Amino acid sequence: MANGFQLKVKGSSVRVEVVAGLTTFLTMAYIIFVNPSILSQTGMDKNALVAVTCIVTAIATIIVGIFANAPIAMAPGMGLNAFFAYSLVLGGKISWQTALGVVFLSGVFFLILTLLGLRKRIVEAIPRSLISAISVGIGLFITFIGLVNLGVVVKNDVTLVSAGKLTPTVLIGLFGLLVMLFLEMKRIKGALLVGIIFATVIAAALGYVQKPDEWISLHLDIRAVVFQLDILGALKWSLFGSIFSLMFMDMFDSIGTLVACCHQANMVDEKGRIKGLDRLLSIDAIATMTGALLGTSTTTSYIESAAGIEQGGRTGLTSIVTGVFFLLALLFVPLVGIVPPYATAPALIMVGLFMMKEVKAIDFANIEEAFPAFIIMVMIALSYSISTGLAFGFISYTLIKAVAGKAGDVKPAMWVITVLSLAFLTVEKLK
Repeated sequence: MANGFQLKVKGSSVRVEVVAGLTTFLTMAYIIFVNPSILSQTGMDKNALVAVTCIVTAIATIIVGIFANAPIAMAPGMGLNAFFAYSLVLGGKISWQTALGVVFLSGVFFLILTLLGLRKRIVEAIPRSLISAISVGIGLFITFIGLVNLGVVVKNDVTLVSAGKLTPTVLIGLFGLLVMLFLEMKRIKGALLVGIIFATVIAAALGYVQKPDEWISLHLDIRAVVFQLDILGALKWSLFGSIFSLMFMDMFDSIGTLVACCHQANMVDEKGRIKGLDRLLSIDAIATMTGALLGTSTTTSYIESAAGIEQGGRTGLTSIVTGVFFLLALLFVPLVGIVPPYATAPALIMVGLFMMKEVKAIDFANIEEAFPAFIIMVMIALSYSISTGLAFGFISYTLIKAVAGKAGDVKPAMWVITVLSLAFLTVEKLK
């Protein structure tokens, strides 16, 4: 094992890698609760989603450990699952089966771009400020969804939205949020998971949650979502913008995570380039396609991997341990199924908080980049559509550069992205 994972070369040991793998699992285990909570709003079976979330996360993460020897975990991405549920299905009025087809095709195109080496050109075409704005905008979007699920923000016919009443369930959710904040301040691993469990236990004690028929299940049934994707239904011009948006978001989410985590794990060469980046991105794309086949939204690299790396994880053994823990979590699918939305809502708010840190990378002193970034952040949250926010931001960036007489600063790939964004908005208006 030491030779296979190069533990000695990378200055690690089996014990350190196991502890690191457990740490990563505890830090990102909230996805077991949150992903099904979001996707089930489309009509998908929640218990099947819990099982599929664990299976896809385990498979993708273990593959990373075996074939890339990297301490990186992969799972259905936050923000990407929100795009799937709220933009594609609920907002776009398409079936979840067709939305899974969109996810699959985005994975195919992502893989093709990676294999052809075009990924680098697209990445370099989009300014760093806009990439950061996407993260911030999705963070605001996820926070808004969390506040709505919690009941803090409710619909208002006059002002569109307003503050909700402090009902018992809202107070329970707020208590869970307080637990998460306290544990994060103390730098205790698994803060989001513990907060979700605390809120659920309190809800159960007060009679707001029914006890499951069984606590542990050895009979998993994922037939309700597995192999239900509709690829032919997704092959429509009207959905091309959504396919592009998912591919784009997955690409930059993965690249941002891998750059941060791989540098932290010393997985870079003397020129600062990440070792095996294309292999990791290829696995990411294949994981997305596999996830769509099994019945979940886009799979991506998780920034929570940094928690395990902080504990000393340096090899793929860390990822394998994390994946094994997700497989063990399959035993508790009935228990996870009873977790109410107001218990997972605080985790969405916390994830939104974490994503907001990218705002510091935006140069607000430069109006040519600040305004498009601002438009992306605002439109993603207020239009309730990530793809719409991206389209408005890309178009505004190119137009501002052209008006300022700096059209030459816009790279050819960015012009292509702008034309695609215009086509996407046009198709949206013609629906």
